[in-house]
Amino acid sequence: MICSVASCDWDMMNSPDLDLPHERLAWAREQAGFADKADFARACNVNPTTYRAYESGQNGFAKYAALFAKRLGIAAEWLLEGGPTPVIVRGDRAPDLPPIIKAEDGAVPLRHIDMNLAMGEGVTLDDYYEEGVFEFDAALLRQISRAPAQRLVVGRGIGDSMMPTIHDDAMVIFDTTQTELNNDDKIWAISLYGAASIKRLQVVGRGRVLVVSDNPIVPNKEVARDDIHILGRVIWSARKH
Repeated sequence: MICSVASCDWDMMNSPDLDLPHERLAWAREQAGFADKADFARACNVNPTTYRAYESGQNGFAKYAALFAKRLGIAAEWLLEGGPTPVIVRGDRAPDLPPIIKAEDGAVPLRHIDMNLAMGEGVTLDDYYEEGVFEFDAALLRQISRAPAQRLVVGRGIGDSMMPTIHDDAMVIFDTTQTELNNDDKIWAISLYGAASIKRLQVVGRGRVLVVSDNPIVPNKEVARDDIHILGRVIWSARKH
């Protein structure tokens, strides 16, 4: 058969190069309907910058292979080792929407960060070291929050300033869709002068906020609103026994 230049060029452009894990990941993401890398990263609760390094081949993604594969409807072994090219069914949901959480799903992966270790200025989630994902019970998560799973973050309580409400090293989940401070009595994950904290916040005047500790021996502190960066509202906590 003789093919024209146009048809040969089309075949060449559409023949996937799937020799390496990051090439297979990029191809599978596009086939599944996630046109944008950041959309897929958020659907997996992974920092978009971190994810881009996976697709570029700068970093390996073995620890996330099972999670990525589940979202894409393929086998993790294929992502990491290759083999016959799988058939990927494009989802009918918009790629920037989270997958539906069902009780029968068993567990939902939530982004897990180390709030003690900031790699930048500590004012955004992207500044904190990612410990991977935390598998959280889907049925329980549905009772806790209606927020998209990719907007919920798992961290750890820092210090004893919020005792007895939240103990040192307690696990917390905070909702990054909630960042607007009001007069309600809520607990927030915040960055204050670049350091992560978990505190109650009270508006006490124009541009002023009282940072409240539940532990009575820890003094409260009044600061400028601009000094506080809200990461999200704490919606759940649990501690080791």
